[in-house]
Amino acid sequence: MPLTVKDMMEAANAVVARIEVDQAKALIEGGALLLDVRDMVELQQSGRATGAHHIPRGMLEFRADETLKSHDPELRKDRAIILYCAAGGRAGLAGKLLKDMGYDEVYNLGGLADWVNGGGETTPA
Repeated sequence: MPLTVKDMMEAANAVVARIEVDQAKALIEGGALLLDVRDMVELQQSGRATGAHHIPRGMLEFRADETLKSHDPELRKDRAIILYCAAGGRAGLAGKLLKDMGYDEVYNLGGLADWVNGGGETTPA
C-alpha cells in the first residue's frame, strides 16, 4: 500500500521530538544547530530566526551526506540539530530523514511563528 503524507508525518512525529522555544534556546547555548528548512522565497518574505542556518528541505539529503562534496560541515552527527519550517510539517519530515541518515539528536521546533511567539528573535531578509 502506498504511503500517504499522513503516514509519513506519523512516522516522523514518532521519532522526532517536538520541543518548545525555551528548550531550543538551551540546546543552542550548548552548541546545537538551529536549521531553517524553508524555501528561499519564504526567507526573503519573512526573514529567519536569528542565528539559524539555512538548507532548503529539497537539498537536505545532499547537504547531510558526509560522503558527498555538497556536504554542509554545519551538519555533524555529534551535534544536536533543531529544525523549523513554516508550520512544522517539513521540519518533522526533515528530522526523520536526518535520523534515517544517522543523526541521533534531532528535534522539531515547529514553525517560525512558534519561534517568534516563544520570544525568539528574527533577522530580516
